[in-house]
Order: sequence, then structure tokens, then C-alpha cells
Amino acid sequence: MKIVTVDLNRCVGCRNCEWACAFSRAGDFKREDANIIPHTYPEDRFVATLTCVHCERPICVSVCPTRALTRDLRTNAVIVEENRCMGCQICMQVCPFGNIYLDPGTRIVHKCNLCEGDPQCIGFCMTKALDFVEASDIPARRRRAVDHKLRKSGGIIPA
Repeated sequence: MKIVTVDLNRCVGCRNCEWACAFSRAGDFKREDANIIPHTYPEDRFVATLTCVHCERPICVSVCPTRALTRDLRTNAVIVEENRCMGCQICMQVCPFGNIYLDPGTRIVHKCNLCEGDPQCIGFCMTKALDFVEASDIPARRRRAVDHKLRKSGGIIPA
């Protein structure tokens, strides 16, 4: 299963991913139409860009009373079937990452659907902080990143 990952050390908060997502989803550049949102904290010089991780056992799917949230069998994305959503927002309350949003106009929830297997946010990330990878590859990638840091520091593990 492939998911969108974010290297927070590379993200500069340019919002290109957000704009690409909003345009792909709604044909505009409104923040409320995006399913990936960079949250900037200038006082700490930190940007946290998050989107749905399409959990293996998504609690949002299990709590939806109308079964509007389902797994797309082709992409493995957790998607919203808009014709079933009644806007109760229970899924928003249980998402541990806060990555489900309510459309104020339609009163229907929306979230990342991986752009049907071709996430548009990836191609517009100017720092290459976003990637579309197999979830099973993430531990090995993290291990390589730690190895690289250790090599650069001469084998000293930073506290």
C-alpha cells in the first residue's frame, strides 16, 4: 500500500502541495478545499505538513454510521463516498491525526483520496519533501536517514 510521506526537515511551508491539492479537488486554490495543509510555526521555525495516512485499520471507517468511508480496492486509499455522507463529523472526531475536514458549503467531509493513485501534491513540492512510497518501505528509509546522520556526526548519537 502506497502513502504520501512528508520529510519535515525538507518542508519549507511553500504551500504548493496545498494549492495543487485544492486545484485537483475543487478547481480552485482555497485552503479549505485542500486535503494537505502545511501548518507553520514561525516562532519555532517549524512547518508541520500532514495528510491522511490511510491507516491499515482506519477507525474513521469503522465509526461511520452510513458507511460513507470505504477502502478503494485499486489504490488502497480510504475514500469518502459523498452520496452516503450525512456530515455527522464522527470520523473527524476519531481521526488521530486530524486529517478529515468538513466542507462548509456541502456539509460533507473530505480527505485525501490519493488522487486515485497519482497524488498531485507530490509533483508540486519544490523541496521534494513529499514522496509516494510503499508503507512497508518507511522503516528502512528511516533507518538509512539515521545511518546517514550517524556517519556525518562521526558515529556520535545526538541527544
